[in-house]
Amino acid sequence: MDKINCDFSPLKIKIVEGIHSIMADLQDSLLVLGSENNCLLGKLEDIKSNFLNIESAAATFYLNCYLSAFTDKFEDLSAAIQNLSKNRYGALIVVERTDSLENFIQKGMMVGAPLTSVLLETIFYPGNPLHDGAVLIRANQIVSASNVLPLTQAVIIEKKLGTRHRAALGLSELTDALVLVVSEETGKVSFALNGRLYPISNLQTTH
Repeated sequence: MDKINCDFSPLKIKIVEGIHSIMADLQDSLLVLGSENNCLLGKLEDIKSNFLNIESAAATFYLNCYLSAFTDKFEDLSAAIQNLSKNRYGALIVVERTDSLENFIQKGMMVGAPLTSVLLETIFYPGNPLHDGAVLIRANQIVSASNVLPLTQAVIIEKKLGTRHRAALGLSELTDALVLVVSEETGKVSFALNGRLYPISNLQTTH
Protein backbone atom coordinates (compact mmCIF):
# COMPACT_ATOMS: atom_id res chain seq x y z
CA MET A 1 0.00 0.00 0.00
CA ASP A 2 0.94 3.66 -0.27
CA LYS A 3 3.08 5.45 2.30
CA ILE A 4 0.75 7.46 4.54
CA ASN A 5 1.02 9.90 7.38
CA CYS A 6 -2.05 10.17 9.59
CA ASP A 7 -2.97 9.65 13.20
CA PHE A 8 -6.52 8.70 14.17
CA SER A 9 -5.86 7.78 17.81
CA PRO A 10 -9.12 5.96 18.73
CA LEU A 11 -8.76 3.55 15.82
CA LYS A 12 -5.05 3.05 16.47
CA ILE A 13 -5.73 2.27 20.11
CA LYS A 14 -8.43 -0.23 19.14
CA ILE A 15 -6.08 -2.00 16.74
CA VAL A 16 -3.17 -2.10 19.21
CA GLU A 17 -5.38 -3.42 22.01
CA GLY A 18 -6.82 -6.05 19.69
CA ILE A 19 -3.38 -7.26 18.63
CA HIS A 20 -2.24 -7.52 22.25
CA SER A 21 -5.42 -9.45 23.08
CA ILE A 22 -4.79 -11.95 20.29
CA MET A 23 -1.19 -12.38 21.37
CA ALA A 24 -2.35 -13.19 24.89
CA ASP A 25 -4.97 -15.61 23.56
CA LEU A 26 -2.35 -17.37 21.44
CA GLN A 27 -0.13 -17.74 24.49
CA ASP A 28 -3.05 -19.20 26.43
CA SER A 29 -3.70 -21.58 23.55
CA LEU A 30 -0.24 -23.06 23.94
CA LEU A 31 -1.07 -23.86 27.54
CA VAL A 32 -4.43 -25.37 26.56
CA LEU A 33 -2.73 -27.49 23.91
CA GLY A 34 -0.48 -28.98 26.58
CA SER A 35 -3.46 -30.16 28.61
CA GLU A 36 -5.24 -33.35 27.61
CA ASN A 37 -8.37 -32.23 29.46
CA ASN A 38 -9.03 -29.16 27.32
CA CYS A 39 -10.02 -28.70 23.67
CA LEU A 40 -8.35 -25.92 21.70
CA LEU A 41 -10.94 -25.59 18.92
CA GLY A 42 -13.24 -23.17 20.76
CA LYS A 43 -10.31 -20.95 21.65
CA LEU A 44 -9.11 -20.84 18.06
CA GLU A 45 -12.59 -19.89 16.87
CA ASP A 46 -12.58 -16.93 19.27
CA ILE A 47 -9.13 -15.86 18.06
CA LYS A 48 -10.30 -16.04 14.46
CA SER A 49 -13.30 -13.84 15.25
CA ASN A 50 -11.13 -11.29 17.07
CA PHE A 51 -8.67 -11.24 14.18
CA LEU A 52 -11.45 -10.45 11.69
CA ASN A 53 -12.60 -7.57 13.91
CA ILE A 54 -9.06 -6.16 14.01
CA GLU A 55 -8.72 -6.53 10.25
CA SER A 56 -11.92 -4.56 9.76
CA ALA A 57 -10.78 -1.82 12.16
CA ALA A 58 -7.40 -1.61 10.42
CA ALA A 59 -9.09 -1.29 7.03
CA THR A 60 -11.23 1.54 8.40
CA PHE A 61 -8.13 3.28 9.75
CA TYR A 62 -6.31 3.13 6.43
CA LEU A 63 -9.42 4.14 4.50
CA ASN A 64 -9.62 7.29 6.64
CA CYS A 65 -5.99 8.02 5.80
CA TYR A 66 -6.39 7.54 2.06
CA LEU A 67 -9.58 9.58 1.79
CA SER A 68 -8.38 12.48 3.92
CA ALA A 69 -5.49 12.97 1.49
CA PHE A 70 -7.77 13.41 -1.54
CA THR A 71 -10.98 15.05 -0.29
CA ASP A 72 -11.79 17.56 2.42
CA LYS A 73 -15.34 16.21 2.46
CA PHE A 74 -14.53 12.92 4.18
CA GLU A 75 -17.12 13.48 6.90
CA ASP A 76 -19.87 13.90 4.30
CA LEU A 77 -18.72 10.77 2.50
CA SER A 78 -18.54 8.89 5.79
CA ALA A 79 -22.05 9.95 6.81
CA ALA A 80 -23.46 8.93 3.44
CA ILE A 81 -21.80 5.51 3.58
CA GLN A 82 -23.10 4.89 7.09
CA ASN A 83 -26.67 5.76 6.12
CA LEU A 84 -26.53 3.76 2.89
CA SER A 85 -25.20 0.79 4.85
CA LYS A 86 -27.87 1.09 7.54
CA ASN A 87 -30.65 1.19 4.93
CA ARG A 88 -29.00 -1.47 2.75
CA TYR A 89 -28.95 0.76 -0.32
CA GLY A 90 -26.39 -0.57 -2.78
CA ALA A 91 -23.72 1.94 -3.74
CA LEU A 92 -20.53 2.21 -5.77
CA ILE A 93 -18.39 5.31 -5.21
CA VAL A 94 -15.12 6.05 -6.98
CA VAL A 95 -12.65 8.46 -5.40
CA GLU A 96 -10.19 9.65 -8.03
CA ARG A 97 -6.64 9.98 -6.74
CA THR A 98 -3.59 10.71 -8.94
CA ASP A 99 -4.48 8.65 -12.03
CA SER A 100 -6.92 10.15 -14.52
CA LEU A 101 -9.92 7.86 -14.98
CA GLU A 102 -11.06 9.30 -18.31
CA ASN A 103 -10.01 6.26 -20.33
CA PHE A 104 -11.12 3.64 -17.83
CA ILE A 105 -14.79 4.37 -17.15
CA GLN A 106 -17.83 4.61 -19.37
CA LYS A 107 -19.20 8.03 -18.56
CA GLY A 108 -22.71 8.38 -17.21
CA MET A 109 -24.59 11.55 -16.27
CA MET A 110 -22.65 14.70 -15.43
CA VAL A 111 -23.46 16.11 -11.97
CA GLY A 112 -20.82 18.73 -11.23
CA ALA A 113 -22.02 19.47 -7.70
CA PRO A 114 -20.32 19.85 -4.31
CA LEU A 115 -19.94 16.59 -2.40
CA THR A 116 -22.60 16.31 0.31
CA SER A 117 -23.99 13.31 2.16
CA VAL A 118 -27.56 14.24 1.18
CA LEU A 119 -26.76 14.30 -2.53
CA LEU A 120 -24.89 10.99 -2.40
CA GLU A 121 -27.73 9.30 -0.54
CA THR A 122 -30.25 10.72 -2.99
CA ILE A 123 -28.34 9.38 -5.98
CA PHE A 124 -28.29 5.84 -4.57
CA TYR A 125 -31.86 5.85 -3.32
CA PRO A 126 -33.61 2.82 -4.90
CA GLY A 127 -35.59 3.87 -7.93
CA ASN A 128 -33.44 6.90 -8.69
CA PRO A 129 -32.43 6.65 -12.39
CA LEU A 130 -28.78 7.27 -11.42
CA HIS A 131 -28.49 4.70 -8.63
CA ASP A 132 -27.49 1.73 -10.80
CA GLY A 133 -23.93 2.78 -11.53
CA ALA A 134 -20.86 4.38 -9.99
CA VAL A 135 -20.49 7.93 -8.69
CA LEU A 136 -17.20 9.62 -9.52
CA ILE A 137 -15.72 11.93 -6.88
CA ARG A 138 -12.83 14.24 -7.63
CA ALA A 139 -11.54 16.28 -4.69
CA ASN A 140 -14.67 17.88 -3.16
CA GLN A 141 -16.94 17.45 -6.16
CA ILE A 142 -19.36 14.80 -7.37
CA VAL A 143 -18.32 14.81 -11.01
CA SER A 144 -20.78 12.31 -12.44
CA ALA A 145 -23.13 9.43 -11.64
CA SER A 146 -24.31 6.22 -13.31
CA ASN A 147 -20.81 5.52 -14.62
CA VAL A 148 -19.90 2.02 -15.80
CA LEU A 149 -16.64 0.53 -14.52
CA PRO A 150 -14.55 -2.28 -16.04
CA LEU A 151 -15.12 -5.63 -14.35
CA THR A 152 -12.19 -7.51 -12.90
CA GLN A 153 -10.62 -10.18 -15.09
CA ALA A 154 -9.19 -12.01 -12.10
CA VAL A 155 -10.54 -15.36 -11.01
CA ILE A 156 -12.86 -14.62 -8.09
CA ILE A 157 -12.84 -17.33 -5.44
CA GLU A 158 -15.61 -15.67 -3.44
CA LYS A 159 -18.70 -16.56 -5.48
CA LYS A 160 -20.92 -14.19 -3.50
CA LEU A 161 -19.22 -11.12 -4.93
CA GLY A 162 -21.69 -9.22 -7.06
CA THR A 163 -21.26 -6.87 -10.00
CA ARG A 164 -20.51 -3.83 -7.82
CA HIS A 165 -17.62 -5.59 -6.08
CA ARG A 166 -16.27 -6.94 -9.37
CA ALA A 167 -16.44 -3.47 -10.87
CA ALA A 168 -14.67 -1.96 -7.86
CA LEU A 169 -11.87 -4.51 -8.17
CA GLY A 170 -11.68 -4.02 -11.93
CA LEU A 171 -11.05 -0.27 -11.76
CA SER A 172 -8.63 -0.63 -8.84
CA GLU A 173 -6.59 -3.12 -10.86
CA LEU A 174 -6.10 -0.59 -13.66
CA THR A 175 -5.74 2.66 -11.69
CA ASP A 176 -4.91 3.97 -8.22
CA ALA A 177 -8.55 4.94 -7.63
CA LEU A 178 -10.16 4.00 -4.32
CA VAL A 179 -13.59 2.46 -4.82
CA LEU A 180 -16.16 2.16 -2.03
CA VAL A 181 -18.88 -0.49 -2.19
CA VAL A 182 -22.05 -0.89 -0.13
CA SER A 183 -23.71 -4.28 -0.48
CA GLU A 184 -27.40 -4.12 -1.26
CA GLU A 185 -27.97 -7.56 0.27
CA THR A 186 -26.09 -7.20 3.56
CA GLY A 187 -25.36 -3.49 3.97
CA LYS A 188 -21.70 -4.33 4.52
CA VAL A 189 -19.11 -1.81 3.34
CA SER A 190 -15.77 -2.52 1.70
CA PHE A 191 -13.27 -0.70 -0.45
CA ALA A 192 -11.07 -1.75 -3.35
CA LEU A 193 -7.52 -0.49 -3.76
CA ASN A 194 -4.68 -1.81 -5.88
CA GLY A 195 -6.69 -4.83 -6.93
CA ARG A 196 -7.65 -5.96 -3.42
CA LEU A 197 -10.92 -5.76 -1.54
CA TYR A 198 -10.99 -4.76 2.13
CA PRO A 199 -14.04 -5.07 4.42
CA ILE A 200 -14.41 -2.19 6.85
CA SER A 201 -16.19 -1.59 10.12
CA ASN A 202 -18.49 1.37 10.73
CA LEU A 203 -16.74 4.46 9.44
CA GLN A 204 -15.52 6.83 12.11
CA THR A 205 -14.66 10.47 11.62
CA THR A 206 -11.29 11.89 12.61
CA HIS A 207 -12.52 13.52 15.78
